[in-house]
Amino acid sequence: MTSTSFTTQTFQRYEDAAQEDRSAPRVRLKIPAVMRPSGSPGFSVIVRDLSLSGVACEALTGMGPGTRIWLTLPGLSALQAKIVWNDGTIVGCEFSTLLNPAVLENILARFPRQP
Repeated sequence: MTSTSFTTQTFQRYEDAAQEDRSAPRVRLKIPAVMRPSGSPGFSVIVRDLSLSGVACEALTGMGPGTRIWLTLPGLSALQAKIVWNDGTIVGCEFSTLLNPAVLENILARFPRQP
């Protein structure tokens, strides 16, 4: 088992973290998850990119920027996020509250990185 430490400043809001050159290092992986727009049923997605500040998922959806969603990763409570971009097959979202580094470490210990 490999451990990857992230050295990060502590930010409580995405807007604060986004002021940095890169709000958080991205990790490429492949995780089955469920995305649920507020007030609607959820649907299956594949997380392809994860960081402390957001996520990119394979998702065939017409939801546009600004749409509030809930993302449920295996073994975790739903995370609130907002869609930032959608290219028709991949949806990029920013978390409402930055992911705790310990939670990210736990995810990385359970799901292998992708090239």
